Amino acid sequence: MCGQKELCNGGVVIFLCFGWRGCLRLQAEEILPRVAAAFMAIGRSEGRDGLGKMQRRRLSSDDKISSIAPRLIIHGGAGNILPSNLPPARYKLYHDSLLSILAETHHFLTSPSSFPLSTASSASALDTVTLAVTQLENNPLFNAGHGAVFTRDGVNELEASIMVSKGKKKRGVGIMGLQHVKNPIILAREMLLHGEKDLEGGNGEHRGPMTLDAAAGGAQGHCQLHKYSAEKLAEIWGLEMVDPSYFFTQARWDEHIQGLEKEKDGKGVATWDEEHFFPQGTCGAVALDGEGVIAVATSTGGMTNKLTGRIGDTPTLGAGFWAEEWEEECPSREETYFSQAGPPLVLSETLKGLLADCFPSLSTYSPIPQNDIDMSMISKGDRIFRSTGLSGTGNGDSFLRMNAARTASAIAKYRGSKSAHKASLQEAVTEVSGPGGDLVKSAGDRWRKTGEGEAGIIGIELTVLVDADGRKKSAISHIVDDFNCGGMFRAAVDKNGKAVMRVWKPGQHSGLEKYEGEGKEYDLRGWLDMKMRY
Repeated sequence: MCGQKELCNGGVVIFLCFGWRGCLRLQAEEILPRVAAAFMAIGRSEGRDGLGKMQRRRLSSDDKISSIAPRLIIHGGAGNILPSNLPPARYKLYHDSLLSILAETHHFLTSPSSFPLSTASSASALDTVTLAVTQLENNPLFNAGHGAVFTRDGVNELEASIMVSKGKKKRGVGIMGLQHVKNPIILAREMLLHGEKDLEGGNGEHRGPMTLDAAAGGAQGHCQLHKYSAEKLAEIWGLEMVDPSYFFTQARWDEHIQGLEKEKDGKGVATWDEEHFFPQGTCGAVALDGEGVIAVATSTGGMTNKLTGRIGDTPTLGAGFWAEEWEEECPSREETYFSQAGPPLVLSETLKGLLADCFPSLSTYSPIPQNDIDMSMISKGDRIFRSTGLSGTGNGDSFLRMNAARTASAIAKYRGSKSAHKASLQEAVTEVSGPGGDLVKSAGDRWRKTGEGEAGIIGIELTVLVDADGRKKSAISHIVDDFNCGGMFRAAVDKNGKAVMRVWKPGQHSGLEKYEGEGKEYDLRGWLDMKMRY
């Protein structure tokens, strides 16, 4: 009976074995405090490499938290971005643009909600990501909106998507093939919000009048719309419409022509280049608000020289974007003695010998990643919720084949559900979009030949502990990101409240010291003031 437990009169009975001396049967409340008292906790890690990543709201078991600390990360695309094709002067344009957009958006996120009668201490994550991506769409540096790439036929066809972890009936929507909507992300937001009326009274495909008019409310029960129907709704809802010429930029046109000529000369494909950066990615944002909602927004022109009519991962739920919330199994108080989050447990040699035969592993099942919740805070009736939000960028066809964003979230949700180690979202993102990960493998022997598999993902993970009355006791969030290609334009507010922008990983390429500002921590106010001056 070595190392076993059984229920006895509602309690846990533990059998401690002493080899040839036999087994000792004790109630859990007798032995567990004694064993726990012998543990010496040392060393606690409070972060991860990269843009820096953890923010914790933890109080004593008797306290409650009124809100969750807002978080924000944005990206401007990933791909074959190398020091050789991104000189410092052009790098500065991306650096300054991303930090200015980050600062303005974070100021909006952390300001009291401007909606009438609202008592929220911060703006919603949904409106925050919409604001961020709207600014990215308006900036010709990024492959979305005004900076969108061209199809093989020399036209622009835009895509966008938006999703929330909870709180909206449709959860997520995608729109595609747009040629007249100035800001596709605003249309995606409207479609999501109109879903509250579209799905009133149920979750069917068709609710209300089946016509495209103002009285119909919106897109019925649909989560995706293409070209005519989507743009008709944009007009009905009063969104700004533009002539297709608005999306023209000379830089994107030059890339379009260069790619076609290279393909004609037999020097490769028209959508990707080994030396130059042909955009095939997106721009996006992920935000966490004070209510614990994670929202993700993504927008793109697609890949350079795609076929006209091609639909990518950006408007496809689960492929290029994803957000969800789920409830984890909450351990009993007795189990928490052996699943303490954070520090390693150090046993004396005597105690190790005493328990070696009794417990196969002292790292019993923990329902959440280590360091996320102080397990000693858990009381009877408490519940644990985890949320994720992910925005992808890179080769959209590869994302579609892998259902990449949902796959990463599913790894965090299900990996280790019955084992000692519960996967974190960072681990999941690295497994899917990191070097040598699933997306690289999906390209096979075409890796670094066609652009297939090139990818980056940004995201936010949240873990919340609530009591039996639904009041928050503890919350911790992580900003995550990884990529497998030359670089990824990204910026985030780190755990110290500083703005950090990066294109590459530390030491990824030689000569990065000449890129002033790469990985530097900035005060957000400085970038906000700079944008206001202009």
